[in-house]
Amino acid sequence: MNLKPLFPPSTEVIAFDADDTLWDCQIYFNEVERWYCHALQAYGSAESISASLYEVERSNMAELGYGSKAVIISLVENALRVSKGRLDNALLQRIIDKGRTLLRLPATPLPGVEDTLAWLKQHTTYRLLLFTKGDSLEQEQKAERSGLLPYFEEMVTVSDKDAQAYRKLCARCRIKPQQLLMVGNSMKSDIAPAVQIGAYAIYIPHHCTWQYEVMEPIRHPNVRELKELRELKESSR
Repeated sequence: MNLKPLFPPSTEVIAFDADDTLWDCQIYFNEVERWYCHALQAYGSAESISASLYEVERSNMAELGYGSKAVIISLVENALRVSKGRLDNALLQRIIDKGRTLLRLPATPLPGVEDTLAWLKQHTTYRLLLFTKGDSLEQEQKAERSGLLPYFEEMVTVSDKDAQAYRKLCARCRIKPQQLLMVGNSMKSDIAPAVQIGAYAIYIPHHCTWQYEVMEPIRHPNVRELKELRELKESSR
């Protein structure tokens, strides 16, 4: 079976990103933000509310990291900021309730994802890992709801995906960087740091990307780009 076009001969471990690679995520965050900007329209335009929220989110990252809980805190903090403390309790509670819906995302696998993972597990000898960042409990719960956990040898959740996190992942798996193939939708978190340490990567862009994750595409011999994850299976036929 010829897997060479996408799977380098040195590959032993294939690590998959979770959010917006295996299931939709950012579309739900965007939906909450649209509702939020409308709910706070008395205090500014949607553009100004959104820009202020992003500023608050970025300033909170060092202490709160990524995930829905961090977003909920930022939603509340920003609402109090733009309203100059005049926000009534009823609206504040509605913001909290809306933010909490992010903790219950359906995590429905994207088309072709489960079939592809099942095929890889059954027909190849690669070790499949789920490698994601954010709040451990939240990510674990989404993975459980997705029904995809049985296809993975292990799930690893880190606070951030930088080069050091990828080096630690390789050490954990007892492999060299060139034996790792990372599959994900974020050029910033999934592709750039993997390539930086000498690993390989497959970039599968999602139609909805958080602005913090946006960066210029990397042109590198270790990087391939696909339209959908199912092409991992189809390309080997």
